[in-house]
Amino acid sequence: MWPYHPDLLSTPVPRYTSYPTAAEFGALDSSTYREALENAEGDISLYLHIPFCEKICHYCGCNTGRANRRRRLISYLVALHREIELVGSLLPRGTRIKRVSFGGGSPNAIRPSDMLMLVDALAQHFALDNPVFSTELDPRTFSAEWAQAIEMVGFQRASLGVQTFAPHCQKAIGREQSEDLIVQAVDWLRDAGVTSLNFDLMYGLPEQTCDDLTDSLHRTRILGADRVALFGYAHVPHIVPRQRVIDASTLPDQAERFAMANHGFAYLCTHGYTPVGFDHFAKPGGDPLASAAINGTLRRNFQGFTEDQAPTLIGLGASAISSFPGLLVQNEKNSGRYRMMCSQDQLAAVGGVHRTEADQQHGNVIEALLCQGRAKLPQNIVAEVKGALCPFTVRGLASLDGDYLTITPDGLPYTRTIAALFDPYRQQSKRRFSAAV
Repeated sequence: MWPYHPDLLSTPVPRYTSYPTAAEFGALDSSTYREALENAEGDISLYLHIPFCEKICHYCGCNTGRANRRRRLISYLVALHREIELVGSLLPRGTRIKRVSFGGGSPNAIRPSDMLMLVDALAQHFALDNPVFSTELDPRTFSAEWAQAIEMVGFQRASLGVQTFAPHCQKAIGREQSEDLIVQAVDWLRDAGVTSLNFDLMYGLPEQTCDDLTDSLHRTRILGADRVALFGYAHVPHIVPRQRVIDASTLPDQAERFAMANHGFAYLCTHGYTPVGFDHFAKPGGDPLASAAINGTLRRNFQGFTEDQAPTLIGLGASAISSFPGLLVQNEKNSGRYRMMCSQDQLAAVGGVHRTEADQQHGNVIEALLCQGRAKLPQNIVAEVKGALCPFTVRGLASLDGDYLTITPDGLPYTRTIAALFDPYRQQSKRRFSAAV
């Protein structure tokens, strides 16, 4: 059992899918983004954001809206095609697209034919170099036609938004989906050639018990998920208004959440999965994510833990974020304004942050702690955080040996909290994030 120290988990912290985090983004001139694109080199990954879902869940904090008006969807796709053309024209010769990921929202809120046309546009305007294709999917609206399109493109990876198999929890979060429906989606995806299938699961849901979580983990394993992302539900109705529908009195308390995270970790580690951080898991024996976690090449970006080594990630679509070694850029969040900008042949970037040398230094430490559980600290940083580390080192959650900081097995659930000690922006920001566990 992980030791429980509630005082060390009392402060919400970022998930650190980037550093600096999006909380530090400010206004950014699109010419800065243009220059970054024109100077990109080597391998590049693409992310296409589809900010629509056929059904909106109460818990969801994503930038997404109802896909109930076809005209709005079409106008968004027209804009996305224009952005693909604009961005593709700016990349230098010699750059290679090695990964293409669709996310949302729910990519399957658009029609399969829409997705195929997007892939054709990517092939026309980017130098695709036998890329790995992946997509997120909503099992409630997945179809045989979508599976056929996935097979036509050659998607190798897919992620299903399962969250929980418990009907009472599904009802509480507005995501009701039968096990038969999920089984059908799994069968279609396997028949379509998807070899890496991820299940998104959640703990800390309203009315959820540890037995509910065990049942969901068991069904996930039986259905053969190659990867599992076990997220703690972040209840932040002051940031995500749709969460006000959820009765906060039915949520597990901090101690119960911690026990669920511990139980999920123990269950998956003893049932054939390699831990990737403390809340992601992958089957060993060929899965690149599991291999990266074992051999120390794991990385972290806006899509979470990844084995992707590309230095540049380009986000396409409303609110999508692009990452360059010295720059983070975010597109316009409002889909209406995004459509207008693209229709006027403008790059949609409106915000972001330059990553200073100090930012990159702190970011490297944070990424190493989250991905490898160990980081070499520059001397100036050791002096900055030595005192703040004491509550963790004296309790055996971390050890500082010279300039090397190592998170112990007992300290695993405190990784994000320890990482936050190396984030100077957290000392200044009053912005509220999600619970650390």
